[in-house]
Amino acid sequence: MAMEASAKTYKTAEARWAGIGPYYAMFPSQFADAVIAQYTSSGDLVFDPFAGRGTAVFSATAQSRIGVGVEINPVGWIYSQAKLHPASCEEVSRRYLELRESSVSYGAAAKTLPPFFHKCFSVDVRRYLLAARTELCWKSRATDWTAMALLLVHLHGKKGTALSNQLHQAKAMAPDYALKWWTERRLSPPRIDPAKFLISRLSWRYAKGIPSRTESRVLLGDSVELLPKLIGEVRCSKMRRARLLFTSPPYFAVTNYHYDQWLRLWLLGGSTTPARQPSSGVHQNRFENFEAYRKLLFSVFLGSSEILMRSASVYVRTSRRPETFETTMDALRNAFPRKKLRLTERPFLRPTQTHLFGDHGIKQGEVDIVLT
Repeated sequence: MAMEASAKTYKTAEARWAGIGPYYAMFPSQFADAVIAQYTSSGDLVFDPFAGRGTAVFSATAQSRIGVGVEINPVGWIYSQAKLHPASCEEVSRRYLELRESSVSYGAAAKTLPPFFHKCFSVDVRRYLLAARTELCWKSRATDWTAMALLLVHLHGKKGTALSNQLHQAKAMAPDYALKWWTERRLSPPRIDPAKFLISRLSWRYAKGIPSRTESRVLLGDSVELLPKLIGEVRCSKMRRARLLFTSPPYFAVTNYHYDQWLRLWLLGGSTTPARQPSSGVHQNRFENFEAYRKLLFSVFLGSSEILMRSASVYVRTSRRPETFETTMDALRNAFPRKKLRLTERPFLRPTQTHLFGDHGIKQGEVDIVLT
């Protein structure tokens, strides 16, 4: 996904909350806004079965629509929750201070973390992160998922803007690589008060308030498993049918979201070392098994068709690489055989995010598949 343009305005609460969360291959918010404005009207429902950090769902919400999404990666899900249902600034500030008080009891645990953590974070930050990892109920409490989301934003990144030693913000590097890089450059982790650091970042985020309350939601889990639940809600009239299916499915053999977010996933209770294959969940890796990838897309698009209006539009952004593009096209034709299809080429005009990680090869760009 091409990098989003940096020129933005932040005059509303929605604009200040829309960009929460560095996340690989995210929809540019301006693009999502334009698609939703074109294909839906106020009050319509927009569905995204591969929600990522919830850009499509949030854009629908900001334009007086209802967004419903599904996201398998808890990092993306937390970003969505914080944008859609944030706690107040006072509640989040108070939670950060509570974590500072309780962090003193995590000194022994902080010493036992692997060498990467010692070189990445100061001892005060390590204790604080362990307190947050243990005590934040981020799955069930608005205060805690908001506090965790904003903590994840600043967990690692450019030195001076994050709690870590120098790291990429969008992707956590492998521990051995990072240790070697820091050692060669004699870099040490910043010695900062993490609670004070995080609270100081809240004033800008909350300066225009918080987004209005909404019925929009993003479910945490696998679309293959959760779509039957949503179909059931539609059939018993607990959820209206969607006017627009708007998504970007995973690309074949490109990105391992689980591996790339390993440090943020550790803070959510995961392993202290990155793993290319998660301990559970078959749809969280790099999608290198073609048959499994094909089965995923066919299953999700066919299931999604059952929660759409007959007159609904389908808008899918995908890669031009043959395995991804052809599989996506086949899955969409299978799920929506009566709809007219058109393509819009989206060549990359700027370096993609993989450029940050040394991938300077020529990219084939993306393509928008629209069915009406």
